Amino acid sequence: MAKPHDVVIGRIPVLECLRAGKRPARRLFYLASAQGLDELLHAARMVQSEPTDRQTLDRMTQGAMHQGVVLHADPLPVLDVKSWLSDLPRDGHVCAVMLDGIEDPQNFGSIIRSAAAFGASAVLFGKDRAAPLSPAAIKAAAGAAEYIDLVEAGNLARSLVLLKEAGFWCAGLEAEGAKDLWDADLKGRTLLIVGSEGKGMKRLLREACDFLVRIPIDGPITSLNAGVSAAIALAEWKRQTR
Repeated sequence: MAKPHDVVIGRIPVLECLRAGKRPARRLFYLASAQGLDELLHAARMVQSEPTDRQTLDRMTQGAMHQGVVLHADPLPVLDVKSWLSDLPRDGHVCAVMLDGIEDPQNFGSIIRSAAAFGASAVLFGKDRAAPLSPAAIKAAAGAAEYIDLVEAGNLARSLVLLKEAGFWCAGLEAEGAKDLWDADLKGRTLLIVGSEGKGMKRLLREACDFLVRIPIDGPITSLNAGVSAAIALAEWKRQTR
């Protein structure tokens, strides 16, 4: 029986998967007539590669935008909370992002990308009410999923308790939060919790936060989507701890 594999689509996600070496790449399919694939094919020089036609690639990706490349690779490693905590450095600034009810794969991938870009250690997400690590989410992350720990929590509230016991201060992003993001102390071990755009954080998580922070908005647009909000909060964490 063939081993299960992930389908990685898009030139940047495939290139970063090959470069990072986080998981074994098994087979690369690419459009025979495609241009500009020299760097990608060089990165795949140790991987079985097969030129093919657009119809075959379309079937493999169920019509998704693949940019002429499809990679079969082992699934991304997903950690549990306890094993992730056991490997954290004892000192220094650490940031992780917990996603509560982020079901849109574009937002999910965008947050993974921002977390990796700003040097966060992990993105935590629940088994339920969460976007899966689908090809769409991985493509939206633009290769960043290969460079950051992905942590699946069976129960977010119980996982939050474990993080607080491990010394994390928990800041929930909330439009009606009592404190401006710029005034929050994000040094040390910090967990940023991002709720869904519609319902926000669940009550248990909101009540367990050490503080709720809002992003000051003065313009005519009164709200931001979850991906943008997470990116702004991560940028502020980086500013405070750089």
